[in-house]
Amino acid sequence: MKVLVIGYMHQKDDKRVFRTVKALSTKAEVIYQYFSKDETEPYKDGNILYYPLKKETRKGILKKMMSRYKFDSSIVKLIEKEEYDILYLHGFPFTKPLAGFKIAKKRGKKIIYDLHELHPEDFFENWILPFKVLKRKILWNILRGQIKMSDKLVLVSHEVGEQISRKLGIKKDVMVLPNYASFSLISNNKTKEICIVGKTKKMFANNEIEIIKELSNRGFRIKVIGFVADELNNLNVVQIEALPYSEMMNEISKSAFSWLSFYTSTENLSKNDIFMFPHKFFDSIGAGTPVIVKKDFVQMSKIVEEFNIGVVIDPKDIEGSVRKIINSHENYDSIMENIRKYQSEFVWSKEKEDRFLDFVLK
Repeated sequence: MKVLVIGYMHQKDDKRVFRTVKALSTKAEVIYQYFSKDETEPYKDGNILYYPLKKETRKGILKKMMSRYKFDSSIVKLIEKEEYDILYLHGFPFTKPLAGFKIAKKRGKKIIYDLHELHPEDFFENWILPFKVLKRKILWNILRGQIKMSDKLVLVSHEVGEQISRKLGIKKDVMVLPNYASFSLISNNKTKEICIVGKTKKMFANNEIEIIKELSNRGFRIKVIGFVADELNNLNVVQIEALPYSEMMNEISKSAFSWLSFYTSTENLSKNDIFMFPHKFFDSIGAGTPVIVKKDFVQMSKIVEEFNIGVVIDPKDIEGSVRKIINSHENYDSIMENIRKYQSEFVWSKEKEDRFLDFVLK
């Protein structure tokens, strides 16, 4: 059995992508394409043939598009020329969104499509309204074609599957594989601080900034890891550069709470935002740290309230949100008891890996 894993623009150590590669390599040979910042030749290590691809960095819209087209063509060529039994896609060539699917289907290969995002509700969400509606329509049609040619889907949540089924009316074999933390830990030395983690700059709503400011005034230190939060200037902020995964988890574990906020669009939240489970949600619980999420994140809020592992706030109610967080900190032992009780639900394990392998390889 041989599996071609297309990581597309994900780098080699991307948590979700590399987890599937390592798992599959225990039962099959794996060809692993990933994005590399440097020119590197393919090399083999155990059951994995690492296949790095570099995209040229260009300035100007036309040159950037040509660079992406060239990179995408190399992905399609890889799907066309390599020998494999299963094509596992963690992304698709943006300028050739159906090409890889068509080639693999024509060659009689099994196609597993791992959707990290609900991309019709994720890509270009900052476009102004008339163009946003058009781009969503186009991308939903592209997704329809991709799913029709796929044999099985791997999704981050049940709700994403329901959205796809409701919108497209297509039924496929589906496995829900959330972005589990890689390991678990719990610190016995919690600091009165709120940790905000991410590699890319977050966009905070004005009310969220006001809540964070008030919490800072009430003695909470704000710890930012991996990005520069200009909106939090003049607060009691500790700025930490992006860290290797294990070090990041250790930093999260020291905090009293982990703040989860992101926006694909500066307007209303998209369905992708509402129903997604970001990595840092699972990483926070895996690190033994309760989470703060706003009620608009329907999926995360549901889990937080079901397991009582954090605080769900309404940023429109600044005073009420601050009060809920402070009350939770004053009754911290009960939340931590639930963190310990349910933590394993949020962490990758051998049992979860076996279910994944059974789904993909059979």
